[in-house]
Amino acid sequence: QVQLVESGGGLVQAGESLRLSCAASGSIFPINAMGWYRQAPAKQRELVATITSDGTTNYADSVKGRFAISRDNAKNTVYLQMDSLKPEDTAVYYCNFRRLVGRRYDYWGQGTQVTVSS
Repeated sequence: QVQLVESGGGLVQAGESLRLSCAASGSIFPINAMGWYRQAPAKQRELVATITSDGTTNYADSVKGRFAISRDNAKNTVYLQMDSLKPEDTAVYYCNFRRLVGRRYDYWGQGTQVTVSS
């Protein structure tokens, strides 16, 4: 089992920045992907960005050029630097850990609220 704890959410104005962190603990499989998904009220959960254990990244088109995902494998932590935030970025952001060997399995954090005012 993998436990994920997110931090760094908050309330900011449009154009400002936030940095989210997610620390993983437990039975961490070495070949994996970690990332961030978000869900706004009355909308489906959507992918924001992911990064594999070997450093391959993937971003949603809506955040390319504004957000940057990174990870520290020694600390089992993934980060999401969010710059030039827009009101449409407002959502609950969930950390994700995906096992990539054997059976695929996803672990989720409890989420952290990001609110961007206009």
